[in-house]
Amino acid sequence: MKDLRSIPSAPDALPLVGHLVRLLRDPLAFLTSLPAHGDLVRIRLGPLTVVVLCDAELTRRVLTRDRVFDKGGPVYDRAREVAGNGLPTCPHSEHRRQRRMIQPAFHPTRLDSYAATMTGCIDERTASWKAGQVLRIPAEMMAIASQAAAAAFFSRALPSAELGRILDDVSTLIDGMGRRMLMIPPLDRIPTPRNRSYLRARARLRDTLDQIITQRLAEGTDRGDLLSALIRARDPEEGGRGMSTAEISDQTIAFFLAGTETTAATVGWALDLLARHPEIERQVHSEVDTVLDGAAATHADLPHLTLAGHVITETLRLRPPGWFITRVVSADAELGGYLLPAGTTVAYSAYLIHHRPDLYDDPEAFDPDRWDPGRPQPPRHALIPFAAGARKCIGDTFATTEATLALATIAARWRLVHLPGHSTRPALAMTLRPGDLRMRAEPRSVAQSPDMCSGD
Repeated sequence: MKDLRSIPSAPDALPLVGHLVRLLRDPLAFLTSLPAHGDLVRIRLGPLTVVVLCDAELTRRVLTRDRVFDKGGPVYDRAREVAGNGLPTCPHSEHRRQRRMIQPAFHPTRLDSYAATMTGCIDERTASWKAGQVLRIPAEMMAIASQAAAAAFFSRALPSAELGRILDDVSTLIDGMGRRMLMIPPLDRIPTPRNRSYLRARARLRDTLDQIITQRLAEGTDRGDLLSALIRARDPEEGGRGMSTAEISDQTIAFFLAGTETTAATVGWALDLLARHPEIERQVHSEVDTVLDGAAATHADLPHLTLAGHVITETLRLRPPGWFITRVVSADAELGGYLLPAGTTVAYSAYLIHHRPDLYDDPEAFDPDRWDPGRPQPPRHALIPFAAGARKCIGDTFATTEATLALATIAARWRLVHLPGHSTRPALAMTLRPGDLRMRAEPRSVAQSPDMCSGD
C-alpha cells in the first residue's frame, strides 16, 4: 500500500501559499482540472495539505464511512466558529444522538405545514416586484429564503426589528464564513472592519437566540414551529434527555446558515440558467400556466410541477451548493490504494463529480430532461448536492421543496431577463452562488394579492 506522499500533487504550487491563489482565482476550473492527475490528488492551501477526491466511488466511500472520515478541516472549522456543534457540523461522536432528537422535526408529515409558510413568503415577495424593475437576484432570493426560514422556525412571532436583526446577522456571517474559509491564520485575527463586523454579528446572533430560547422554555408553549420541535425533542436512548439552551441555539444557527444560503443560491442559478435557455424556459412557463394559472405554488401542486422539479435537480447538479467540502481522517485508513494517516484532511467537490463525462452525458449542458424516469439515470452516488450516507443533509427535502415552489411561483408571474452585457460569475463563498446577478422583471400575468408570510 502506498503512503500519503505517493499521491500525485497538483502542479503549479507557489511558495508559502501553495495552490491557494489558483483556487481563489478560478475555483471551479481548478477543481475540474484535478482528475487529469489521478483519482486522489494532493493540493496545498498555505501550510495545509489536502487530499482531493476526484473519483465518484471513492467519494461515496468517504461519505458513507463517517466514523473514519469525520467532519473537520477548514470548511467545518469556520462553520463551527458560528454554529458550534449543531447537527451539520458536530463530530461523529455526537451525530447519532442529535439526529435521533431532531429527525421528528423534519418528518414528512410536517412538510405540508412548512410548505404553507414558504408559499406565503414567496407569494408576498414576488408580488411586490414591479414591471421593468431590475432585481438583484442574490439579494431577492436570500430575502425569500431567510423570511421563509424565520417563519418556519419562529412562526413569525418575533417583533419585526428583532427578526430583521437576526436576518442581518445571518447574512453577515454567511459572507464572512466564505471569505474566512480559505484565509490563512493569523489573517483571520487581524482587526479589519470585515473581521470586526463578523465577530460582532456572531456574538449578537448568539445572544439574541439565547434570549428567545430562554423565553420559549419558560413559556412551555408548543407553537408548532421548528423551534418548538427542538425544545420538545427528547432522546429515548438517554432517558428522555432534551437539549440545553446552547445546543438548541447551535441547531437554530446551523439551520439558518444551511437552509437560507443553499435555497437562495439554487433558485438564483435556476433563474440564470432558464434565461440562458429560452426553449426550456418556455416549457416551464407552459407547465406553470397549466398548473398554477398565476397563483402561488403550494405543496399540493408539487406532483404536477414535474419540469420545475427537474430544473431544480439539474441546477443542483450543475451548480451544487457544496462546491468544496472537507473531512478529517480520524484513524489510519486505506483509500484508493493509499494509506491516509489519522489527521489527514481530505476534500470532495460535488461540482467536480457532477461534471465528470464518465458519469453524465454532455455534463456541461443544462438538460432538465435528463432526470425524466424514462431516460437512463446516472449512478446514485453520482448526484451528491446534499452529501450522502448518515451525514446527508437532514433538510434536503425542505430545501428542494422551497426551491421548486419559489421557481414555479416566479415563472408563473414573471419572466426574468438578463441585462445587456451581463456576465454571471460565481461568488467566492461557503456555497456556490451567483455573484452580482441582476435581471429585469417582465410580468407574464396579473399577480394575485398575496397572503401574509405566515404558516398559520
